[in-house]
Amino acid sequence: MKKSIYIGAMVVGMMAAACQQQQKTSTGSFAHAEGGGQEVVSSEESAECITVEVTDTSMQYGSHRYTMTGNLTAERYDREAKGCVTFTHVPANYGEFAKVYERLLGKTPHGTAAMMPMAMALYGRDRDLGERCIRLINYDSNVTSVLSQLRQKFTPSKHAPANDTYIQPYLPAAVLKGATPENGYTPTEPYTVEMTASINQHSDLKISGKGRVVYLYVLGDGWDTKKRQVEVLLPPGDDALHKVFNCPSLYTQCKTIEGEWPGLK
Repeated sequence: MKKSIYIGAMVVGMMAAACQQQQKTSTGSFAHAEGGGQEVVSSEESAECITVEVTDTSMQYGSHRYTMTGNLTAERYDREAKGCVTFTHVPANYGEFAKVYERLLGKTPHGTAAMMPMAMALYGRDRDLGERCIRLINYDSNVTSVLSQLRQKFTPSKHAPANDTYIQPYLPAAVLKGATPENGYTPTEPYTVEMTASINQHSDLKISGKGRVVYLYVLGDGWDTKKRQVEVLLPPGDDALHKVFNCPSLYTQCKTIEGEWPGLK
């Protein structure tokens, strides 16, 4: 089922009214159907109305497109299961990141795992923005270690200056398809994150919380071991979104880049 959402991003209150009028003209109502419908969200990040279209497997957020395919699921373990997420751009702001997570990618283990490189890239651009995104998609117990490691690897210091191989702002690209040390970690487009089921079967939390943990591999050419294990938790609840439960293999030191990293769009 296709759903249209109009996101009103504004710097003055009149912009929201303009977005509402645009939505009413297009849809004839402001009805909120369960799981879909139309809505207007105000923000101060830009002064324009952005059209967002969502299906079960894709989202078009303005000019940014996200797709998700695969059969990885917390409900059952399948050793042959796979997942794939593509995106044309890293989300531009927290509002876009949250919308992609809540309406599309957070609904599956592989979708959620694929948002980690996005969040890491945003952390490289803006520490506060990146931290908000990391906190949104990660289980509480995983946040501190992620932030600590990214702070060390993304922030030059007197002990590790910008030209030190320990400083790796390109780390988010190491799991994107086509990115290698030899090509300056330049991925193919659209950016693609490929995943497979782990040899480890699902497990249920019993001591540190509740929910089911899915173990999966994110594939990347940034390390000798191309299968990077990520643990994703599905908390209890009919509408619960997946959370990254553990992911040290995504921020472990990768192979040193050859040349300069062009960055991600």
